[in-house]
Amino acid sequence: MCGLVGYAGFAGRVPQDTEDTSLKEMTETLACRGPDASAVWAEGAAGLGHTRLAVVDLAGGRQPMILARSGRTALAVAFTGEVYNHARLRSELTALGHRFTTRSDSEVVLHAIDAWGEGAPARLDGMFAYAAWEPGPRRLTLVRDRFGIKPLCYARIGDAVVFGSEPKAVLAHPAVTTRLDLDGLRELLLSAHPMIKTPGRSAFAGLHEVAPGTVVAVTPEGVRARRYWSLSPVEHHDDLPTTVARVRQLLAEAVTGQLAADVPVSVLLSGGLDSSAIGALARPAAGTLHTLSVDLGNRASDRDAMGRDPDGPYAELMVRHLGSSHRRVRLDAGVLADPDRRAWVGRLRDGLTLGDFDTSLLQLYRAVRENFPVTLAGDGADELFGGYRWFTPQAAAAESFPWDSVLDRASLTRLLDPALATALDLPAHRPELHRAACTEIEHLPGTTPAEAALRRDSYLNLTRFLPCLLDRADRLSMGVGLEVRVPFLDHHLVEYVFNTPWDMKTFDGREKSLLRAAVTDLLPGPVLTRRKSPYPMVRDPAYRTALTTQVNRLLTDAGPATDLLNTAAVRSLLLEPTGRDRFPREGLELVLDLDQWLRTHRPTLQL
Repeated sequence: MCGLVGYAGFAGRVPQDTEDTSLKEMTETLACRGPDASAVWAEGAAGLGHTRLAVVDLAGGRQPMILARSGRTALAVAFTGEVYNHARLRSELTALGHRFTTRSDSEVVLHAIDAWGEGAPARLDGMFAYAAWEPGPRRLTLVRDRFGIKPLCYARIGDAVVFGSEPKAVLAHPAVTTRLDLDGLRELLLSAHPMIKTPGRSAFAGLHEVAPGTVVAVTPEGVRARRYWSLSPVEHHDDLPTTVARVRQLLAEAVTGQLAADVPVSVLLSGGLDSSAIGALARPAAGTLHTLSVDLGNRASDRDAMGRDPDGPYAELMVRHLGSSHRRVRLDAGVLADPDRRAWVGRLRDGLTLGDFDTSLLQLYRAVRENFPVTLAGDGADELFGGYRWFTPQAAAAESFPWDSVLDRASLTRLLDPALATALDLPAHRPELHRAACTEIEHLPGTTPAEAALRRDSYLNLTRFLPCLLDRADRLSMGVGLEVRVPFLDHHLVEYVFNTPWDMKTFDGREKSLLRAAVTDLLPGPVLTRRKSPYPMVRDPAYRTALTTQVNRLLTDAGPATDLLNTAAVRSLLLEPTGRDRFPREGLELVLDLDQWLRTHRPTLQL
């Protein structure tokens, strides 16, 4: 996987210190993303840093990579991620006269940029981000994969640009300041509650993300952003049996292709439809299939307030069905509520967390990394195939983000200082974000209103909701040096399913009918027919006790968040009645997370 950092000046040197010390300090912030090697390169007004998680061509593939002509640097590249079609691209580039010295996909990216320039990313299949510097024209190119699986952000400092895989790397440069304004606070809050990601924005003033599927070119003339890929409407001509077969083929190709690595690979197995499908498709090519699941100590007879079943029995059924070598990672409430672990999660994410959802996922990833540098996961399947319970005609007809009806956390704003809540005006801001997102969506002529509404909701889930989950998965997995691959986001599969009519996706009246039909011969009946069950939450009363104690301590000690909070509302939150599964966990977690974020980044407040 890896992490990258760098700077480029377009009118002399970057402001303040641009010597190797700054580049090394930026690179060191991403050590967890690349535990196997790190290196920096600097020449003139530009520098690149890289930390490496070696997955393909362990002996080769070291970065930054340099392409020289006549003894001078023509192109310097730092790349993160995986390109799954690198062998085919290598053949194409070899036919064009390019010569390779390694087996790595990184070197393929280097030559692809040299051969095709800004046309290179459209030829890459995979998850990736890269920075390319061309000294001749003084051109910096920043690129992110189609879905933003791999992160990349940048800041303008006068006539220079500082960039990195994560905000912490960019903020480590002495010329970059940490500021929080109203727009940034809105982004910080909404990306966690209720999970709306605005492409290109970050919580830090002046710090921008490269939007998914986008090329950002920086030259002495300025900054230019161009989309090289987007979800576009295409007429679907296949009948249902052909569609089912095509989905099976595309998913099988994605899973098989993403098993390729020079290190051990595992599969995360919850016992749900998505992960079970990946496990079943991986088994023939995997040799010994290694699977892992998380156990939060919930009893097999337990159901939470949403009627969700624990994963354990279904995961065990799939393990027997697949004959996999399986490990169940056991966690308890004390681990998940530990403030040091919460702080660790917050530092990794550079933002607010999802409470025990995040701490448990980090612990799962940590356990996976003990034996496997790479794992496959089912992220993206629900957004693509319509697995969430808000995929309904009623939700589609509403002029709001479809998950608002289920994840409505607007009441959390009552925990903020009243004057600040008024200035933020989140009730008005969210509809603005919704309208802006909807302007991006295209429809084919003759599309019915009902189909258009459901297509719109699919688009919103893939471009506004899913990025929050992908960011979570990337930060937490790379925090322990683990590469998580997501076969459901193979763009060939996504393009095909996105353009499949909704009545095919739900042809039997259930969620994810199309996916279920595509793998019906691979899974045991109880797993195949299992009701959608999201990632589990801890239901031990000790978790609430721990959160309450920590919030009380925060109020007593007057932590940095208290200046932004309505402390009376927070105290009333502590007194709300409790049940076995339901308590104001999101509110308690928000208070703790906001305080931790302010302690970590110490931003200048411009509210």
